[in-house]
Amino acid sequence: MGAETPTNRGPDAARGGGLLQFALHVLKGRWFTVFATFLIMAGAGATYLFGVYSKQIKSTLGYDQTTLNLMGFFKDLGANVGVLSGLVAEVTPTWFVLLLGSVLNFTGYFMIWLAVTGRITKPKVWQMCLYICVGANSQNFANTGALVTCIQNFPESRGAMMGLLKGFTGLSGAILTEIYLAVYGEDATALILLIAWLPAALSVVFIFNIRKLKAERQPNETRVFYHFLYISIGLAIFIMLMNIIQKKVEFNHTAYALSATVICALLFLPLFIVIREELHIWNSKINPPIPIENPIEPKISIEESKEIKNNPDPKPYPPPPSCFSSICNKPARGDDYTILQALLSIDMMVLFIATFCGLGTSLTAVDNLGQIGESLGYPLKTVKSFVSLVSIWNYFGRVFSGFVSETLLAKFKFPRPLMMTLVLLLSCIGQLLIAFPIPGSVYIASIIIGFSFGAQLPLLFAIISELFGLKYFSTLFNCGQIASPLGSYILNVKVAGMMYDAEALKQLKEMGMDRAAVKELTCIGKQCYRKSFTLMAIVTFVGALVSLVLVMRTREFYRGDIYKRFREEVKQETSVGEPAAVESK
Repeated sequence: MGAETPTNRGPDAARGGGLLQFALHVLKGRWFTVFATFLIMAGAGATYLFGVYSKQIKSTLGYDQTTLNLMGFFKDLGANVGVLSGLVAEVTPTWFVLLLGSVLNFTGYFMIWLAVTGRITKPKVWQMCLYICVGANSQNFANTGALVTCIQNFPESRGAMMGLLKGFTGLSGAILTEIYLAVYGEDATALILLIAWLPAALSVVFIFNIRKLKAERQPNETRVFYHFLYISIGLAIFIMLMNIIQKKVEFNHTAYALSATVICALLFLPLFIVIREELHIWNSKINPPIPIENPIEPKISIEESKEIKNNPDPKPYPPPPSCFSSICNKPARGDDYTILQALLSIDMMVLFIATFCGLGTSLTAVDNLGQIGESLGYPLKTVKSFVSLVSIWNYFGRVFSGFVSETLLAKFKFPRPLMMTLVLLLSCIGQLLIAFPIPGSVYIASIIIGFSFGAQLPLLFAIISELFGLKYFSTLFNCGQIASPLGSYILNVKVAGMMYDAEALKQLKEMGMDRAAVKELTCIGKQCYRKSFTLMAIVTFVGALVSLVLVMRTREFYRGDIYKRFREEVKQETSVGEPAAVESK
C-alpha cells in the first residue's frame, strides 16, 4: 500500500491534517522567523528610554549630572559592546543566545527598579552602573540571536532587512512608552519594571523559532519587504499622531489602553503577510512546476546521477581558515575575513573613527535630552515628547538608510559609505540647534538627531557585512560598535556632563550657595549645553570627513556585483542536491 497523503485519507482528515501541517510549516519557515524577529526587536530598544526615567534615578538617589552621565555611559557600554554575545553565538545555538539575553535583561533592569522604588538599600554608584550595563548588554544578545540570523537567512536583501529590524528597535522606545502608559499610568518608575520583563518575555516566547535556514532568494522577496515596510511606516505614523494628540488632549486610562491596543494590532499585522508567503511556498511544494529540460545541459544516466549524489563535487570555495589565523594574508573585500583580519584592517579602523564621532555625539544628545529640555524650561510632558520624537525618527532613519541605500546601490552603484558621510553632515545641524537654541528648535533637533542616529546603525552593519563577509558577522558587527560607548564616555561624561555641572555650580555660586546646599545639581539656561554641543558638531563634522576616506578606498568594490558570490553558492547547492536532467538507459 502507498503512503497516506492528505488526498487519500478523506476530505475531513485531509483538511484537518493539512491545516496542522501547514501551521507547523509556517512556524518553521523563514518568513515567520522574520515576524518573530520584528517583535523581539520592537522590545530591544529599552536603552533609548533612559532620557524618560533618568530623572527618577537622579532625584531618588541624589545624583549630580556627571554621575547620571556616568550611568549613561555604562548603559551605552553595555548596549554597544557585544563581543561577548558574538563569541557566545559562535559556539552555542541561537536559542541559548536569546535565553541568556532575556536573563540579563530582567536581572539588570529589575535591580534598577528595586533601587529606585526603595525596595532595597540604596546601591553604590558602581552597582547601579553594573545593573544598567548588564540590562543594556542584553540588547546585543537579541541583536546577535535574532537580527544576525535573519541577515544570514536573507543575504541578498540585507540592506532592507537591516533597515526594517533596526527600525523596529528604533520604534521600541515609543512602543514601550505607550504600553507602559496603558498598563501603569504616569508612574515613570513603572517603565523600568516594564522594560525588565516584557523584552525578556518576547525572547523566551520565540526562542525556538529563530534559527538559521537555507538562504534561497524568492522572486518576490523585495516586494514582500516593502509590504513589511508599509506596515511599519503606518505604525510609526500612528505613534507620532498619538504623541501629538496626547500633547493637546489629556488622555485617561481608557484612551491610553485603546492606543496601545492599536499599536499591538499593527505589530501583529505582518503575520498575515507571513502566512500568505508561506502558503505560496506550501502550494509550490505540493504542486511543483513541471521542469523544462534545458537543451544545452547534458543528460546523464541514472547510475551517473546516483554517483553524483553519493560523491558530490567539492564546493568552489575552500574551507575557511580558523577565525584567528592568517592575519596578514587578507582576502579580497566581500570574502569571509577572520575576526583578527577584519579588526586589524584599515577599513575597520576608518569605520571605528567615523563611528566614534557619529554615534558618540548622537548618544550624548539622546542621553542628555531630558536635561536639555529641563534647562530650557520645558515641562516633563514636553520632554517625553522629545524622547518619543527621537524614537520615531530613529525608526525613519533606520528604514530610510536600509531601503534607500539598498535601492541606490542596486540601481546606481551608490556606495553605502557615502550615504554615511551625508548622514553625519545632517547630524551636525541637529547638534548646532541644541548649542544655539531658538523657540521650538529642540523639536527640530530631536527629529534630526533621531533620524541621523537611526540611519548610522544599519549603514554600519551593512558595510561590515559587505566588506568582511557573513562568516563571523555575529562577532564583527558587535566589534564594530565598540567605538560608540568609547565616544559616549569621552563626549558625554567627560565633556557634556562636566561642562553642565561646571555651569550649574557657577549658577549656585552666583546665588551664594554651594554644592552641599542642594540634593540635585541643576543648570537652567541656554548656556548649559552651548559649549559642549558646539564641540559635538565639530567632532561629527570630523567623522564625516573621515568617512570619505572609506568612500575612496571602497569605490571600486561597490561598482561591482557585491552579491554575486551568494547567488553562486545557492546555485551550486541547488545543482548538487538536484541533478537537472536524468535519462534512463
